[in-house]
Amino acid sequence: MPIKNMDDLHLRIARVTEDMRNIQQELNCAAMQAPSDPELMEALNSLSETEPLETLRTALDQMRHFLWFYSQVMDNEPELGDRLRQANVAKTASDETPRSGSSFLDQLSRADEIMLLQHLAESRRRKPN
Repeated sequence: MPIKNMDDLHLRIARVTEDMRNIQQELNCAAMQAPSDPELMEALNSLSETEPLETLRTALDQMRHFLWFYSQVMDNEPELGDRLRQANVAKTASDETPRSGSSFLDQLSRADEIMLLQHLAESRRRKPN
């Protein structure tokens, strides 16, 4: 999905960042209150409460990983981004059955790890300037 307007993306990033700060504040308050409130502690430890937190943690870990990779590509190695796109196109063309169970972030995370490892391996073989 191409980005049509960077201002829209910046606004979304600002909204998500503010939402994450609010979530952190609310969780912090609950964590501080829970030890003195057994009912709240029980509720916070229920599966219906821990599952969304685990989903959020996983998404944030994947985003952190992707943002690190993105900054490496944008700051240091633009050709790495080109190789990532080429590898993704080649992988998609060679896959007979798409994995519907894998999320986009999972697939992107795996692809960026593969490309980064390939780039590091190639850079070790190059002679220094």
